[in-house]
Amino acid sequence: MFRGFTTINYLVDDVKAATTWYQDLLGIEPYFVRPTAEEPAYVEFRLGDSQDELGLLDRRYAPEGHSPASRAGAIMHWHVDDIQETYDHLLNHGATGLSAPRPLGEPGWEIATVADPFGNLIGLMHSPHYLDMLAH
Repeated sequence: MFRGFTTINYLVDDVKAATTWYQDLLGIEPYFVRPTAEEPAYVEFRLGDSQDELGLLDRRYAPEGHSPASRAGAIMHWHVDDIQETYDHLLNHGATGLSAPRPLGEPGWEIATVADPFGNLIGLMHSPHYLDMLAH
């Protein structure tokens, strides 16, 4: 049924401002912009070992029934090698800490959550499973 992660879209009110913020945070340019760079409605970055897609979507195109007043919903966790360093980097770029880095039950597993300046939740995880999958 599910074959793997393809794209996560973060809803934003100002795609241009969000693009600038994520470019600065990630240190990369988006590879896809529609309709134009001057008036973007959707911008996409590819990042990480699997070139996962992070899309910034104008909130006007949110699925019907989506409530912009709520942060409820899925939290996609990005694997990071150093969770504290990544968490601090996000906070230094204007993200809001929601759940500071903490270990999970098993050795080597850590988790943290922040909100970007546009209200989207960003999960961070150090996952031994992810590293094992890369090794094979």
